[in-house]
Amino acid sequence: MTGKSLKTGKGRGGGRHAAKCHGSDSNQQPLLRGACSTCLKMKKFNIRKVLDGLKEVSSSTPSVQVGPQENHLIQETLQSDHFQLCKTVRHGFPYQPSSMAFDPVQKILAIGTQSGALRLFGRPGVECYCQHESGAAVIHLQFLINEGALVSALADDSVHLWNLRQKRPAILHSLKFSRERITFCHLPFQSKWLYIGTERGNIHLVNVESFMLSGYVIMWNKAIELSSKAHPGPVVHISDNPMDEGKLIIGFEAGIVVLWDLKSKKADYRYTYDEAIHSVAWHHEGKQFICSHSDGTLTIWNIRGQGKPIQTITPHGKQPKDGKKPEPCKPILKVEYKTTRIGEPFIILSGGLSYDTVGRRPCLTVMHGKSTAVLEMDYPIVDFLTLCETPYSNDFQEPYAVVVLLEKDLVVIDLAQNGYPIFENPYPLTIHESPVTCCEYFADCPVDLIPALYSVGSRQKRQGYSKKEWPINGGNWGQGTQSYPEIIITGHADGTVKFWDASAIMLQVLYKLKTAKVFDRNRSKEDKSSTEVSDEDPFAIQIMAWCPESRMLCVAGVSANVIIYRFSKLEVTTEVVQLLEVRMQYELNDIESPDGGGGGGEQTSALPTPGASPQTSGPPSHPSTSSNNSDGGNMPCLKVRSTPLKQSAGYQVDLVVQLVWVSGEPPQQITSLALNSSYGLVVFGNSNGLAVVDYVQKTVVLNLGTVELYGSNDPYQRQPRSPRKSRQPSGGLCDINEGSATSEDRCKSPTSAKMSRKLSLPTELKPDLVLLSVCPPRGANPLDHRDNSFSRSRSSSVTSIDKEARESISSFHFSDTFARKGDSALTPCLYVGTTLGTMLSLALTLPPAGEQRQLQPVIISPTGILVRLKGSVMRMAFLDSTGSMLPPPFEPWFEPNVTADGEEREKVRKRRPVSVSPSTSQDLNESQYAVVCSEKQAKVISLPSQTCIYKHSITETSFILRADVVQMSQGVSLACFCANGHIMTLSVPGLRPLMDVNYLPLTDMRIARTFCFTNLGQAMYLCSPTEIQRITYSQDTCENLQEMLGELFTPVETPEAPNRGFFKGLFGGGAQSLDREELFGEVSAGKASRSLAQHIPGPGGIEGMKGAASGIVGDLARARIALDERGQKLGELDERTAAMMASADSFSKHAHEMMLKCKDKKWYQF
Repeated sequence: MTGKSLKTGKGRGGGRHAAKCHGSDSNQQPLLRGACSTCLKMKKFNIRKVLDGLKEVSSSTPSVQVGPQENHLIQETLQSDHFQLCKTVRHGFPYQPSSMAFDPVQKILAIGTQSGALRLFGRPGVECYCQHESGAAVIHLQFLINEGALVSALADDSVHLWNLRQKRPAILHSLKFSRERITFCHLPFQSKWLYIGTERGNIHLVNVESFMLSGYVIMWNKAIELSSKAHPGPVVHISDNPMDEGKLIIGFEAGIVVLWDLKSKKADYRYTYDEAIHSVAWHHEGKQFICSHSDGTLTIWNIRGQGKPIQTITPHGKQPKDGKKPEPCKPILKVEYKTTRIGEPFIILSGGLSYDTVGRRPCLTVMHGKSTAVLEMDYPIVDFLTLCETPYSNDFQEPYAVVVLLEKDLVVIDLAQNGYPIFENPYPLTIHESPVTCCEYFADCPVDLIPALYSVGSRQKRQGYSKKEWPINGGNWGQGTQSYPEIIITGHADGTVKFWDASAIMLQVLYKLKTAKVFDRNRSKEDKSSTEVSDEDPFAIQIMAWCPESRMLCVAGVSANVIIYRFSKLEVTTEVVQLLEVRMQYELNDIESPDGGGGGGEQTSALPTPGASPQTSGPPSHPSTSSNNSDGGNMPCLKVRSTPLKQSAGYQVDLVVQLVWVSGEPPQQITSLALNSSYGLVVFGNSNGLAVVDYVQKTVVLNLGTVELYGSNDPYQRQPRSPRKSRQPSGGLCDINEGSATSEDRCKSPTSAKMSRKLSLPTELKPDLVLLSVCPPRGANPLDHRDNSFSRSRSSSVTSIDKEARESISSFHFSDTFARKGDSALTPCLYVGTTLGTMLSLALTLPPAGEQRQLQPVIISPTGILVRLKGSVMRMAFLDSTGSMLPPPFEPWFEPNVTADGEEREKVRKRRPVSVSPSTSQDLNESQYAVVCSEKQAKVISLPSQTCIYKHSITETSFILRADVVQMSQGVSLACFCANGHIMTLSVPGLRPLMDVNYLPLTDMRIARTFCFTNLGQAMYLCSPTEIQRITYSQDTCENLQEMLGELFTPVETPEAPNRGFFKGLFGGGAQSLDREELFGEVSAGKASRSLAQHIPGPGGIEGMKGAASGIVGDLARARIALDERGQKLGELDERTAAMMASADSFSKHAHEMMLKCKDKKWYQF
């Protein structure tokens, strides 16, 4: 897919006439009756024009056939007002974090990121995501402690005030600096004056209530005076003396620290050191402070001691014996100095390691008395904060934990326990532990699933965590009533599969499965050298198929392997992992017809060419490999382990299916996968064809090339051909070898650029070149070269790959339905969708359940083409005669490791009955509807007459990345996500457009690869490598969202200030307070320069109320806010009037004094 067709995507999905032939507007409840005559003409015309003479389903009938017997009614209940799109929650670790803050009273943690995002965390399940519009990096965060507000400073030199007292925080005020760059912010506890340090070395003050600048400025040249001839560099630290609010310590990068007296507006003391300063911290008594430097040293200073530090420490430096300075170390980026009532103070620092520790991991160092603990981290440290019992800086700090923000993790260390263990993190921050390669979302699952997964997952927990409760526990959970179980499954690059409980807008990991355990990990050097592309993730998960009712799981990996798992509550040791090897190649015998001469609509044999039948009890004989085969012919990409495998409770491997190399060509990656627990079958397909595996009997039932699916009815008239010039004898189309593989090689990674391999076809057989893809294919149509946008195919990296005209399998669907035209009975079927837009059906003949199922073969008969669409087939689904969804049949879960007798097992294995009664359906002669959606259009086919009754062109200029037929609470809908960023829903079966929202442009392939819709209006995608964004397209959920969201702010009493004590009060030894208002206010400090910063009122005041419940409560709240704002404005007016009166008063006083002075003077005395 080139970038061009992303941009050309116009606004709305292009179905102009589509399904609106009833003359009813979309808000009325239409009765769908086939199609009217004008619609018929239009459809005929469209097909002629667009498909260029391509014949529809059956050549004898037009695309829409309406007979009197089809005049049945389906009441469509879904309307456009049932749909609304909005973001719900974002889970996962904040991508590229840059800053952090903690409110010690509210117990809320805030993290800012390089893309301007803000994530707030309270107790597990209370989290919130906000975004700064500019997208600039958040460089500093500061809570207004226990006020329900937060100040953020950004790299674009703007400062914002966030209101956290509403469920969706909003900005109340912003201030944009134009002449200075912000480098540091400090807001003292219970003060409304925010100090802002800049790159020029100046300090400005902002009133956080009005967000106006004070006229009081500390200029760098005043601060350093003559102590240095050079500029001292940016401000790297500001904090007030814990015992005297009138004294401010200012750290400049070049190595100068200044103790500034706010009242006298001059420096009391200056402290200079010849190394750059990174951070400064006070001792709580306000008599000492500590600095961290760029040479790995810490210096401790007395505030009255000028000249030299009282102590210099190099925590990681080797001390030379001759008394010289220790070797320089890496910079100490941050230091914190925390005191305890009993025992020594804590000095906690990041960085400072010696330069000779090459390859050593980043460390946090905790110095406590004489002990020094070096705690290694997995990723670089972004920031850390020490959590203390008190918010007051002039009291003993009593630190109890350290929050360490790493580039890809959040770690909280328990300081109170020996060995400093970490707390077990309850947030879902491990989504990216290994990169996510695919995901699936299931809403409204069976209720026993989450407890079952949780019980097996809880046994996987790591030991050695702190025994204490997680310390970040502010906020309250939402009161949502939405209570259906939701599960998200993520597949990862290292072969792990994670199951997450996603119910009620929370996310919690339930269970983790490691699929790589099935394979041998050891690799010889010779194997590595023989691979074309070094694939770093040979175990990466590419597609997952899961049946929630039976708990069967099937995963396809990038190394062309399929693993089938059963769920068990019991531990088991598997002596030999069962293996099926499958050769899938694009090859047919040139001599005979692929379907053995049978007619296209008739039953054709399961294996067209004679050869070893897959149902034989022993493994079939293997053909000899020809001499030109350098790779040794049958070689899987990964080697299945030969030693016994201990499998704990949870998902246990039942069968491994591997595609092997064929004549020097690695197997093509698997592009589609489906499983059905009722039939006991798994089917997978790639660009060569498809294979059906019976996992009950552990055999391959069918292995067909794509062309063979068509039989003699192939619309593309492709000749059977072989990919090799020198042929090898073939043992039929299906070649299986049970047992372990002899040699192995790595498969190509799905991200590799050299993914597609050209077939060497004889020149006279080469068809027209079409762009086709290997992994998740987005089809191509060789018959219409004029429609540029759709004869271009997309792979999972949305790049077009040159390939020979090959049709890949793009989707599957199992269902009990009418296999052939005019059938009166339902039979198990497998439907196959291809990248060229064809939907074909295969009838399945299953042996009776019980013992017979283990012995008799499953017979599969291709029954021909059901329908053809424009673009690759994405999704297929079936509805009953009332328009309700028909889920595929399933088998309920049973414990596989208990050998129950046949009858008991049989009771459990009953099939779900299909909801159509044959008598009524025969009267109507219509029993089911097949809904098919391709990249471009959707069609609804009536069964068993196989007539297309509705069709809708979803998009002309773009293509669909994901489509799902979903169950909403009011009915069934088709939901589509388009590459031009539109999210659309259509009614089913009438295909009326109900919603079309331009949600987000496809800026990232990750979104295309991970987007999924599920039932009840839920959807999700990966918005960054570490975060899941959940959205809803249901009006109900949007309305209930406000209730479901947690509250960040809860009313908490501020702890009492420390007692000054009798003697300190008597002799003035306690904390000195300062009237900041008098000092920084407009009366004494004057007005700030207007050109320095621009005040921007935020939308938070009224905007925050929009989310509040509509109705009287919301109206009252809005009225209250309006009154507050009016009161605030009146207050400001009052203040201004008072200031004007004061200045007028002082002017008249000065004038009077002047008059008195001048009264008695003669003119010549002036």
